[in-house]
Formats: sequence, C-alpha cells, structure tokens
Amino acid sequence: MAEEEQVLTVGDLDLSFCDELAAQPGGEHIRRCFACGTCAAGCPITEVDPNYNPRKIIRQVLFGLRQEVLSSPLIWYCLVCYRCYARCPQKVNFTDVMRALRYLAVKGRYASSDTLKRLEELDRFTQVLRHDLVEYGFTKRAELLEAFRGKVEERLGNLKP
Repeated sequence: MAEEEQVLTVGDLDLSFCDELAAQPGGEHIRRCFACGTCAAGCPITEVDPNYNPRKIIRQVLFGLRQEVLSSPLIWYCLVCYRCYARCPQKVNFTDVMRALRYLAVKGRYASSDTLKRLEELDRFTQVLRHDLVEYGFTKRAELLEAFRGKVEERLGNLKP
C-alpha cells in the first residue's frame, strides 16, 4: 500500500520556528547543519528505529514544520548520548537541540507535563535495566538471559501506565 502523500503550502510553514529554536539554550547552532547525515549514521536509535532520523528532524525545523516536529513522539526518542555531537563536523549539538525541542513541545502544549514525568520514570527504568544487564553480563553469563527476563517482567509490572 502506498503511503499517503502530505501536501504542504507556504501558509502551513512557521518561518519563525527555526529562529525560536535558535534562541533557546542548545539550539544556537541549528543553522550550521548541512545535512551530511553523520548524526544519523552514529545514532544508536536509528539502528532500532529507521523512522528516527536526526537529519530529517533538523530539516523539518529549518523548513518551519513546527506542528509536525513538536507533536512527534520522535523528539522523545533521543538517548542523550552525545554521539551525534561528537561526530558532527559542524558541531551542531543535536542532543541539546532535542532538549530545546522537548522544552518547546511542553511549553506549546504539544506534549503534556505528565509526559515528562512518565519519561523520567522510563529513563530511570532503562538505566536500572542497563545496569543490571551489564552486571549480569560480567558476573553470571550463563544466567544472563533468564535473569534478564525476570528483571524486565518485574520492572514492567512496577511501571505506572
């Protein structure tokens, strides 16, 4: 099935969006991006979700697609690992750009303040889970898979919907 094509007009674009983002801490260097794709090539999220593309998000900002960017769940996928920044030849700190976009999403009511609380819980869950996996990987390799399954089930049961 073919994907539905979205038609945009100049009236749909928010030409002040890029300026607003550039005025936020972390968004100052957004215009340096020349879409080389180094950020996407080094991003661990692009390995598990092909829809996540830092280069595409920056281009959407530059083109003024405010609603599309700020209402997208993709802006919450960033792991804040700074791999993109370390590899970017233009030193566009995409990690900080994502933080600024998240701030604008909450400020503009594209995301609820409850979203931040739920994401903090999720971040804590994934940090603990990663810690446990690393610990088990070094200390109990034979038991790793079974222990991992038990931990995931236990921690998922403790997460609030």
